[in-house]
Amino acid sequence: MKQKKHVIVVGGGAAGMVAAISARRSGVDVTILERNPRVGKKILATGNGRCNFTNINTDIGYYHGSNPKFAYSALSKFTANDTIRFFEKLGIEHKVEDLGKVFPMSDQASSILDVLLYELNEIGINIVCDAYVKAIIPENNEFRIELADDKVYRGDRVIIATGGKAMPSSGSDGNGYDLAAKLGHNIIDIFPALVQLMLEGPFFKRISGVKFVGTAEIIYNRKSIVKDRGDILFANYGVSGPPILQISRKAGELLNEGKDTHLKLTIMDMMSKEELRKLINKRFQISSKKSVEFSLVGLINKRLIPVVLMEAGINDIKRPVANLSAKEQERIVDILTDWRFKIKGTKSWPSAQVTAGGVNTEEINQNTMESKLVKGLFFAGEVIDIDGQCGGYNLQWAWSSGFIAGQSAAL
Repeated sequence: MKQKKHVIVVGGGAAGMVAAISARRSGVDVTILERNPRVGKKILATGNGRCNFTNINTDIGYYHGSNPKFAYSALSKFTANDTIRFFEKLGIEHKVEDLGKVFPMSDQASSILDVLLYELNEIGINIVCDAYVKAIIPENNEFRIELADDKVYRGDRVIIATGGKAMPSSGSDGNGYDLAAKLGHNIIDIFPALVQLMLEGPFFKRISGVKFVGTAEIIYNRKSIVKDRGDILFANYGVSGPPILQISRKAGELLNEGKDTHLKLTIMDMMSKEELRKLINKRFQISSKKSVEFSLVGLINKRLIPVVLMEAGINDIKRPVANLSAKEQERIVDILTDWRFKIKGTKSWPSAQVTAGGVNTEEINQNTMESKLVKGLFFAGEVIDIDGQCGGYNLQWAWSSGFIAGQSAAL
């Protein structure tokens, strides 16, 4: 009797677990080698502990990489609706929230991990934890997997689903890139994405914790490259908040290329510049005896006022507003509608939600996730040069690429 094919999945995160389930359901033996004491650690942190596990608006336009279209095949074969059905069968009831974000009704990321773990055990997948893979060696039409503790595993197919370098506390240390490189694959430069921005300026400690609803834009070569709107939060290093995370990928990309990049913040984005000009002029006329500082109370956050005035070149913030020149008023309007900062960097890997860059997609078959360089080697998830925006898109990529890789590896 012919022995069953054995698929080894390196990495027990979102992509690795679904790859393992997909392969096992296709009738092969499967072993997961996970470096942590347990699988799925990073899933518990997603969606602020609620697990935004997909997005009903999933589309190729929400993905980035050297060739974002690479993701189209996997996302089409295992869609957001397929993901919802997959988890429904495992016991997860879902709900759709703003911007198409999908969460478990339990509002617990642990629910997603619990049902995946149950399925892994139920269908007989061998899970080996505390297993740090140091080498994958093709030999005699199979693979020899060497661990850091000198243990050896052998398999007919290998799926590298090790994740990236974001959130190293979850075990992501970039090991998958080293494994892929040793097998001949090229790695597109990696950098943190969905991450806070570090800005130049002497005043951030003074306004740390101030939040406002406004617009953030990445400016390069005097052009707006990408923008987003929502809650923006000043921090002692610069800025954070959902819009900042969404646009940080482009900032990181430009900085990685050594290009000077700026951030434009529009604090007052609910009216035109002309409307704001008239409003401020009216306030100053009505309150001509008030100080410049106090005249802005009720318009913007009080803690922002001294810094905004300083940036507008107004040093004596206690003088009567009636003494302000038209040029000084205009500079206040300029700051509130177009406040520019030089971006000096992004926060590092512990703060990033995802890794940009990774295994070059030109060397992977987009229909099967199999390496074009090493027969029987597959990739899934964040280790590949594909990353998505906030909102469940990165987990959808993990599920889709993992499902296709597992299914293909079992053939």
